[in-house]
Amino acid sequence: MRVSGETTTTEEIVIDLSNVPLKPLGKKEIMQLEVALIVGTLYRPEVLELIRDPIERSTWLDSLAVAAAALARSKAGLTVPQIAEELGRSEASIRSHLNQKTKAGKLIAETYEKLKKGELVLVVPFIKAQALPEEAVALRLELERLKEQNKALEAKLRELERTLGELNNTLKAKEAEIEKLTESIKAREKEVEDLRRELQKAVSEKESLQARVNELIQSLKKIRGLAEEVASIASSATASS
Repeated sequence: MRVSGETTTTEEIVIDLSNVPLKPLGKKEIMQLEVALIVGTLYRPEVLELIRDPIERSTWLDSLAVAAAALARSKAGLTVPQIAEELGRSEASIRSHLNQKTKAGKLIAETYEKLKKGELVLVVPFIKAQALPEEAVALRLELERLKEQNKALEAKLRELERTLGELNNTLKAKEAEIEKLTESIKAREKEVEDLRRELQKAVSEKESLQARVNELIQSLKKIRGLAEEVASIASSATASS
């Protein structure tokens, strides 16, 4: 943006906006396009008429600022959700401005087209050593307020990005812990399964041994019975002799 003027009692400030980036890269160029859209729109006669009413001025200036900020970020490739989050406005509001469904969105879009065609060169009369008109002073104050608001939003965005980064790091750490616990659980489950198989094997061996013991007991009972019969026969034979 280049500003030049004459050294006379009444000066003309020529604002040449021909070198403003139409597809901004980075925050600096986004801000340049945003400011160019606001300034180029504010000095249109119909807009000056709209903001003449002190009651409506604040609303109009806010709408124009949001519409300009939205369009500048849209041209930089940001999505509607990203723009809405950065500007602290609803996605529906941002879409309305970008789709020119609002008066402010339509005016800002027209200013962008003039920029695109290289037709937007502002000549602003300026009288030296005179106080600025009330409307101009109000506009300057409002512009400063919007700049401060934008700085606050950018600071908030940086803080949110920092918090998001910390949350991502915490999440990754928790995921690593969960993965480690999952592996530990799987190892324990394998140990339990091995113990279960060993227990089943031991139970089976016990049952087999018990069966053999029972067989031996039955065999002993039979032997004992035979021994008693033999003893009885022997006793009878001795008595007969």
